[in-house]
Amino acid sequence: MNIEKAITEATQKLILKKIKSPKLDSEILMSKVIKKDRKFIILNSQKKIQKDRLNCFKKLINQRSLGKPVAYIVGWKNFWNNKFKINDHVLIPRPDTEIVIEEVLKLTRNKSKLKILDIGVGSGCILLSILNEKKDFYGVGIDKSRECICLSKTNALNIGIKERVKFFKTDVDNFSYGKYDLIISNPPYISRSNLKYLDKEVVNFEPRLALDGGLDGLSEIRKVISKSSKLIKKKGRLVLEIGFNQKDKVKKILNNNGFYINKVLKDYANNNRCIVSTKN
Repeated sequence: MNIEKAITEATQKLILKKIKSPKLDSEILMSKVIKKDRKFIILNSQKKIQKDRLNCFKKLINQRSLGKPVAYIVGWKNFWNNKFKINDHVLIPRPDTEIVIEEVLKLTRNKSKLKILDIGVGSGCILLSILNEKKDFYGVGIDKSRECICLSKTNALNIGIKERVKFFKTDVDNFSYGKYDLIISNPPYISRSNLKYLDKEVVNFEPRLALDGGLDGLSEIRKVISKSSKLIKKKGRLVLEIGFNQKDKVKKILNNNGFYINKVLKDYANNNRCIVSTKN
């Protein structure tokens, strides 16, 4: 069988399973199997595939047909200017989260040698993207998941910034290392009762630890804000991702912990996505 026929059959299978981008996903999975980029696939569509590679491709397509996200199948995700290694212990980096990077770069345009803390570092995509842009910044990432810490260390090594970042496996409640100019966090903020309404690809495959924000969706946000108020320098900034309907409640928690609200950022779907605040 040639590449084109294999991709056509795979695409049809994914369409039947109502997968959102069936042809693109098929091409990405073919790229993984034959270890070539998509450009090669398009230019060499009549090239025959070895039987063992075709069988491997069919297995990957089967995983995708069951809803497993492509990023988990291939083991990486592009985010900002880098390719991040990921696995099913971490949340898949979202394009909307790049808004955090854009805002931090604006806030720190004329700053040097800042110390940044990322609470719930996951794959490291936010912290490492910022450090890669700001060559004299230093970072600390914490997460209660050992797998997340291991992955963040691997990504720091791959990007070439391991000398400027430290990682700690700890819950935010038990962390008291250093004082920071900037704290960023994308904590779990889905209320427990709403988890079941998430896209099946999210709720069935992404780590519950990174999604479950407790009964009201605010339990982890409260912890992050409370601890940040002690770890942040005066006039330091806290950049916090939130749920689309949490703006007013999170503003109140921030105010009660001595933070002044600078702005609320919207994502590409025009939903409230992020709150920027300053420690009084």
